[in-house]
Amino acid sequence: MSLADILDPLQRPLFTLLDTPVSWTEVLGFGSGALCVWLVARQHLANWPIGIANNVFFILLFTQAGLYADAGLQIVFIALAAYGWWTWTHGGGPGTDRLPVRRTSRAEWTWLVAAGVVGTIAVTVVLDRATDSTVPFWDALTTALSLMATYGQCRKRVESWWLWIAADVVYIPLYAHKGLYLTSLLYIGFLTLCVLGLRNWSRELTADGTRPPKVVV
Repeated sequence: MSLADILDPLQRPLFTLLDTPVSWTEVLGFGSGALCVWLVARQHLANWPIGIANNVFFILLFTQAGLYADAGLQIVFIALAAYGWWTWTHGGGPGTDRLPVRRTSRAEWTWLVAAGVVGTIAVTVVLDRATDSTVPFWDALTTALSLMATYGQCRKRVESWWLWIAADVVYIPLYAHKGLYLTSLLYIGFLTLCVLGLRNWSRELTADGTRPPKVVV
């Protein structure tokens, strides 16, 4: 039995939404993605393995839809998930097993924005010249924003939620344009969860700032 034979059932239509067939892959991506973002907003460690499963489903889905940058992005997400998983459990420094929420520094913003601009231009050119993508710029832009946001998520930078919100605002019409209506609906839910995550992380940041410094005896 080949890999194609194993994956074929996941790619078969499960139901039709707005005259467009919806596959098991999209349904599973919908469920795992929603659960992952909810867990991130609650700072639950299980978001990382759930997120990796979500990435695998989206690799299949986006390849079928011709969103090649988004498909490739999922592979990067898997690597970043492993890094984020480790950082959330080991990145808090001596005497703690928990990484605190922090603001993005000016230096981090500088290289993040620079990398985002360069990455968007480079990926746009590659998609335009080497693939049959019909949306090279928008595919590249969401890729860059998502990578910037994922870095912030791995380091628990509160501003990462603003980057996710910006990406979702583009993703929603982009996926609808490609006929991925269920995924577009999922990203409306993501947008709502991102607002919730921003609120929760901002509250923790404020609470940490009002706590007295820990005295080491």
